[in-house]
Amino acid sequence: MATIGDVAKEAGVSRSTASYALSGKRPISEEVRRRVLAAAEALAYTPNAGARALATSQTKVLGLLAQFHEDEFAPAMMQYILGVTDTARDLGYDTLLVTEADGARALRRITDSRMVDGVVLMNIAEDDSRLPILRAAPQPGALVGLPGDCSGLDVFDLDFEEAGRVMVDHLHRLGHRELILISQPEHVVERGGAYVWRLRDAALERARQLGVTMHAVYGESRQPAVGRLLNGLLDTFPEATGLLINNEAAAAALPSVTYARGLRVPEDLSVIGRYSAEFAATFSLPYSFIESAPDRLGAMAVRQLVRRVESQAARAEPFVVRFISPELVSLGSTAPPLSR
Repeated sequence: MATIGDVAKEAGVSRSTASYALSGKRPISEEVRRRVLAAAEALAYTPNAGARALATSQTKVLGLLAQFHEDEFAPAMMQYILGVTDTARDLGYDTLLVTEADGARALRRITDSRMVDGVVLMNIAEDDSRLPILRAAPQPGALVGLPGDCSGLDVFDLDFEEAGRVMVDHLHRLGHRELILISQPEHVVERGGAYVWRLRDAALERARQLGVTMHAVYGESRQPAVGRLLNGLLDTFPEATGLLINNEAAAAALPSVTYARGLRVPEDLSVIGRYSAEFAATFSLPYSFIESAPDRLGAMAVRQLVRRVESQAARAEPFVVRFISPELVSLGSTAPPLSR
């Protein structure tokens, strides 16, 4: 394995010059920098992470704490993880993915040991036990998801309240007066998944304001339970003309249910989901949807985190709470209801 000394010898410069040319810590002439970079590429040189950490107090690694719960749809979770890891890679950082069930203990371990330069947290609960540890850690942290207390951390999330209102407003304008809303499983709410009730409560309130009947239920996360739920709802509320889905598993199962029942979308049932464009493409979903923007949220969190890691001035800046405004992507799955 090539060393910095080998690179320096190949480029005809001193070890310190080669190091500065690669790190950018001191100004080096463009001609010398090109020679050093060419030598490093020719020798397939990779900086030693341990030596770099000792020299710079940086590991060039970001921690990502995420959990795959049985009552959540794993493919949707992966979209958020990829948003973080892809952006980290583009910025020159590796990602340490930690999925330990005891997230507080795992977070304390990786921050106390200085294994990472900063931390991104996912699966944020309303009262999240990891947040006091992250606030006290020497490394900066960023959240993808909104907790009850945002103090001392950078927070990024979709505006779920506005998403619920946009969904109801859209169908109301088309003339729908009875709707079904399927949320994530109730267990997600019980462990503090605030995004579920943020959308649900806002949608119910807007429906009440507009005089729309809304049947709000908690969904399932896997087959065959989610298929049974969808069929049961359509049997129980036959007058409902619109379906709002804040549950990726239900969205993925809906095409087979409507086909088996002979239902036409949007002629018999208008549908709006809440998920990402990539998720829709993966499952070939033909439904209009609120873009959940997991890749964008992950990228925003990482960019802000890296700013704080690499700049003392950025470390001193006020913490931010930023929401992505909901975008309704139309795929033609909504229309005025047919008279019944």
